[in-house]
Parts: sequence; C-alpha cells; structure tokens
Amino acid sequence: MNKHFNLVKTLVFAVVSALALAFIGCNSKSASLTDGTYRGTSEGRNGPIVVEITVAEGKVAAAKVVEEQETDFAKPAEEKILAQFVSNGGKISGLDSVSGATITSKAVSEALKVAVNEAQGKVEKVAKAKDTSCDIVIIGAGGAGLSAATEAASKGKKVIVLEKMGACGGNTISATGGLNASETSIQKKLGIEDSNDSYFNDTMKGGYNKNNPELVRNMVEKSAETVDWLISIGADLTDVGKMAGSSNKRTHRPQGGAAVGAHLVPVLVKAAESAGAEIRLNSKVTDIIEENGRASGVKVSAKNGDYTIKAKAVIIAAGGFGANPDMIVSYNANLKGFGTTNHRGATGDAFEMVKKFNAALTQMDEIQTHPTVVPGNGTMITEAVRGNGAILVNRDGKRFCGEMATRDVMSKAILEQKGQTAFIVFDEDVRKSLKAIEGYVKNGLLTIGETKKELAEKLSIPADAFEATMEEYAKIQASGKDPLGRKDNEMPRPLTEGPFYACEIGPAIHHTMGGIVINTRAEVLDVNGKPVPGLYAAGEVTGGIHGGNRLGGNAVADICIYGKIAADSACE
Repeated sequence: MNKHFNLVKTLVFAVVSALALAFIGCNSKSASLTDGTYRGTSEGRNGPIVVEITVAEGKVAAAKVVEEQETDFAKPAEEKILAQFVSNGGKISGLDSVSGATITSKAVSEALKVAVNEAQGKVEKVAKAKDTSCDIVIIGAGGAGLSAATEAASKGKKVIVLEKMGACGGNTISATGGLNASETSIQKKLGIEDSNDSYFNDTMKGGYNKNNPELVRNMVEKSAETVDWLISIGADLTDVGKMAGSSNKRTHRPQGGAAVGAHLVPVLVKAAESAGAEIRLNSKVTDIIEENGRASGVKVSAKNGDYTIKAKAVIIAAGGFGANPDMIVSYNANLKGFGTTNHRGATGDAFEMVKKFNAALTQMDEIQTHPTVVPGNGTMITEAVRGNGAILVNRDGKRFCGEMATRDVMSKAILEQKGQTAFIVFDEDVRKSLKAIEGYVKNGLLTIGETKKELAEKLSIPADAFEATMEEYAKIQASGKDPLGRKDNEMPRPLTEGPFYACEIGPAIHHTMGGIVINTRAEVLDVNGKPVPGLYAAGEVTGGIHGGNRLGGNAVADICIYGKIAADSACE
C-alpha cells in the first residue's frame, strides 16, 4: 500500500513539475527580445548617457553610445562595456566596472538595462512619491554620507540617504591616493614609524596654519580607529604610501597602490545597506526644513514627484562647489576659466539651504587646484605617481621644481612654464609599483618610449636636454640631495628602467577647503558659535579642517572620520 502510494505521489510530482516548467517556458517568451532599435538613458559623471541597442532575430546585434558628455578618458571604458554586453548576448549581469571610470561604467550598464527592458516590452511602474519620516536623513551619498549612514544604521536608527545623482560616490569614487592616518595597526605591521603629532603638524603646516587646530587634532586622533573600522566592514587599506606634505608614509590604500575611491565606495554602499540604511538615487534635496530653529527634515524632488521627509536629525554631506564655476569665481576671480576634477553634482547647493539657520561659513575663498590633471580632460593623475618616483619636466626638457611640494606650490610652478602645462615622467619601475597607473595605460593617456630619446621625440621636446635631465636626476637620486628641494625619502627610484612614460598635465580646480563651520562633534554652528539643533555636517561641505591647502590623502580621512562622528552625534 505504501509502495503504491509513494509511486502515485512520485508520478503526481513529476506531472506537476512538468506543467510548472512548461508554464515557466511559456512565460519566458515574454522576456524575449523584439527586433528593433531601442534606447536607454542613465546619469554619467558629467551628464546623461544615452545608449542604443539593435536587436535582430531576437538577439542583441549591436550597441553604441549615441549621446554623452563624459571625458575622453571614459571612452575606452564605454567601448569595453558595450563590447562585453554584445558578446554576452545582451546580458547585463557580469559587466565589468572599469577602474578610473567607475561612474561612467555603471551609467552605461544602467542605460543598457533600460534599453533591454524596452526590447522586452517591460514598462517600469513608478509609484508616486509619498511623504515619510525617519530618525536621520543624510544629504549626499559620497564618502561622508555613506560613512554616516553605515554608522547610524548599525546603531539601529532608521536612515534615509538622498543622492541627487544617478549613482553613489560623488567625488569620493574618483579618489585615487588614499586615506591618511597615523599610529595605525597597518603602519605597525609594516614597520612604519609615525606619530599623531607628526600628522597634526604636517596638516597644519600644509594648510598654512589657517586650519582649525581642534578639528585637525580630532581628525588625527581618530584616524587609526577609523582605518580599523573601515577594514572591519570590508575595506582593503593594507598598502601605505607617502604623499606630498607628509613627513612619513601614512596614506593607506588597497594592495599594490590601487585607487582608493573605486574600492571604498562599493564597500561603504554594501555596509550601509546591510546595516539597514535606505539609499535613494536621483533624489535632489531642495531645502532643509526648519521648525523653531531646529532642522527637522528635508524637501525632496525626484522622478516620481516632490515629497517631504521628517527626521529627528539632518546630516549634510553634499560635498563642495568645485563644479560650480560661477561660485568659484565669486570667491576667487583668479580661477576664472580653470577646468575641474570634480563630478558634475559638486555645485554647492547646501550653502543656500543653511542660511535660514544663520549657519556660519568659513574660508570660502580657499580653493585648491590639483597640479597634475590632463588638460581638457579632467582626469587627475594621482599624487601617488610622484610619491612613487615620477618627476616633472617642461617643454625644454628640464625639471623646474621639487615634485613633492604642496599642491598650491606645484600648480603655481607649472603655470609659470611655457604653455602653462608640463609633463609627468616615470619609468617601468614606477609603473610596476602602482596599480593605479594601469588605468592610465588602458585608457590611452600615456605617451610611451622604449628609450628616453624616443619619448622626448614623441613629446616634441629637445631630446638632448631631456636625456641630460634624466641622467642628472639618477645621480641626484643616488646622492639623496636635490637642489630643487626633493627629500631623500621622496626619491625612491632613479628612473632608469625602460620603457619610459609621460603625460601632459596642468592645474585644475580640485577641492574647496572652505564651507560650513562645525565643531568636533560635527554639529553645524551658527554665526554666534552655537550648535544648530538637529543639524550636522561632514566632508567637503564643511570648512576649517584643511586651511589654506589640503594635503593629499586628507580628504578621504576627513570624510570617513567626520561622517562617522556626525552619525554618532546625531544618534545621541
């Protein structure tokens, strides 16, 4: 009887399974591609990216970008993803994100997804926006906002992060150098001697002592624990290098010297969402709500309508204004016409929103240019390339400054050269020492010569003078004494191993040091020095930490440390 029953049960299961598979098979036809041409749009680094796919005989036959405003540096990334998409048969999953062009890569993938959905006849239903509430609302999903979200959500708070762009990361995702920290567990493992006092003194000196010493000391003292915290949530910060203005190796980055931002942002996004934070993209905060002098929420504009979020605390992590040329010139007329390394969303929206709270601003005219940016392109050649040994030469084939000087000094020196640009030069040994360089190679930014003479000829500079400069530098490096001021521990390589590499560079707007005044608890202060109830800020939107010049590696430190502090204070 039991055997008969089991046999019947098995047959019934088989029939039901077959019917289910047949049903699934029938329904899968609805996901097939209809022949034709389809378009999809997504937000890139500098504006909308529109892709077009062609479907023939139910398969993706071609894909191309038909509209975009990205830099030339991003073009190879677009081409790689499109080729991969077509070769994968139109599958979106598994598409690579190209290092150095992460925002563009994700935007192309998202636009392709929209186009594929169109080809499958899928219509995205977007529910109308509704007013809501939470414990803490965060403006901006860059490094500061994501650090704050991760910390606050991990403490059980209901957190909503609002990002006006179509992807997380802001300027952070383009950060290449690393995160400065002293007396860290990683430094100790590597035998690097450093101290909090040294880090503090370097930062104050680099900022011409215009920095708020309390904010700097607080950042320095919390830097080591922040490195451990980031590692605990999945970050790789086990490689430590030296950048301009630092007395010791303290710039923490992924193994091999890979770019820190493209690694850190996905780690923070995953950690924030895993902790329970909700991240809303394409959601622009238009105002901060004020009730009886207290910040009590925000007004939001999104594709599905305008709405309000009421909150017990508001954290401003909206970034600086490096991509707002009018605002830049209003504070520093000398920077008119300069390019920028900033992403398109860095427009300083928050400064208008805090006026109703009488929030204090400081040092808004302190605007930093980065000396090594590809002209007309916006791609920054990380300071770590010079830290690992590269030099600069002018159009006469000669060095003209100590390459590890601070960014403002370097920028001024380059602008004094013919054409107001120069060439950053290094050898194969430097290339092998830093993974970040591979992105420049893949994207065709570098001029390559098997010999020094060949490189000089390709750059149209005097070969004899360039060869003499390189030979003289090898002697300087061996002696440890540089007449241009580069220190012995800042010249790790003689630059004698071919092939040789170069890239034309010049200054561009990079960082706005001024911003909203905060205290060591990341509370926004009013013009009388009193905290604004319920309002906190962190990252480039704040001022006072970097003074008159920011050291490379201090921005990522600032955003993570004060983002976490802002969350802790808001939770209290």
